[in-house]
Amino acid sequence: MSTTRDVAVVGGGIAGASVAHELAASRSVVLLEAETALGTHSTARSAATWIPGHGVAAARALITASGPRFAALAAEWDAPPLLAPRPVLWTAFDADAEVALAALVAERAGEPDAPVPVDRDEARRRCPALRELRAAALTEAAADVDVAALHAAYLRGLRARGGTVRTSAQVVALHRDGTGWRVGLAGGDELHVGEIVDAAGAWADRVAALAGVPRLGLTPLRRTIAVARVPDAARLRSPDGGPLPMACDAADRWYFKADGPHLLVSPADETPAEPGDARPDELDVALAVERVEAVTGLGLRSVVTSWAGLRTFVPDRAPVVGALPEHPGFWFVAGQGGSGIETAPALSALAAAVITGTAVPPDVRLDPAALAPTRPTP
Repeated sequence: MSTTRDVAVVGGGIAGASVAHELAASRSVVLLEAETALGTHSTARSAATWIPGHGVAAARALITASGPRFAALAAEWDAPPLLAPRPVLWTAFDADAEVALAALVAERAGEPDAPVPVDRDEARRRCPALRELRAAALTEAAADVDVAALHAAYLRGLRARGGTVRTSAQVVALHRDGTGWRVGLAGGDELHVGEIVDAAGAWADRVAALAGVPRLGLTPLRRTIAVARVPDAARLRSPDGGPLPMACDAADRWYFKADGPHLLVSPADETPAEPGDARPDELDVALAVERVEAVTGLGLRSVVTSWAGLRTFVPDRAPVVGALPEHPGFWFVAGQGGSGIETAPALSALAAAVITGTAVPPDVRLDPAALAPTRPTP
């Protein structure tokens, strides 16, 4: 069977679903996912947070612009609230983290919802799970994200706008065909489309290679998360009745947040990995528990479950949106790293504007050149 669409979006995670939804407002779109289910890799394995002030400058701008867009998306496509307040506490327990914390606060000063220093007593009052620490800063406006509802809203909106979704549709060949592309799928099916959007996450460089497009040097990095049992769940209660803040090491060596009666913990690892179904390493799980236990004394001993996901970056750690001049009609929407969920509303709107040649929405205050694949990188 041969099908014609304006655009084929490759990758059914949050990046692909969100940009396909945006493009479907003015184009006929097919979303192609290699797996039998959508969003099974990084999207389903996120820490599920929206944190203003997180990441490099380009990511921070997209996070800020995404905040109001979560509510607008939920209202448009009848989704439950997508954000639930959960402050983030940036902490320093040693000299290295204290230096990193000072740099973090200084770099983000003046940005919307930037982290602000709090004294040690206030940090421990807000997060009773912590032991004595040297310094802290608080991002009050941060939130948990309902990732499943967010992903489902984008897919619901895509279909409502006439887009189609195909699972078990692994792209195995991409060939230019006049002004468009022939897309070969595993099993022998073929589609004819006008343009390709490569939103394949850890596989984005491999998809580019199928099209004869140079790789961008996207590097997948494994990130491990575990859920540990907490003997005294009372220490996971905030004194003011609100959610216990998520706590992060300012030097990026661990983080934790309450997960019901348990604690979600990570060693903030970044281990280079091949694209694939990431699995947690037992040593990384043990390291997560050890590091968080050292700063809490919660008595963490056993793990309920664990998982790993792939965070994919280019060297400057900003997302990549756009086409290489010598390869028009092949668009990258990749390299979101650990910010794919929290930037999705704004990044997809910016990407759709770049792809369709229209103006970037005024609330997304970022020059598309900062994300272009031709930008200078370290």
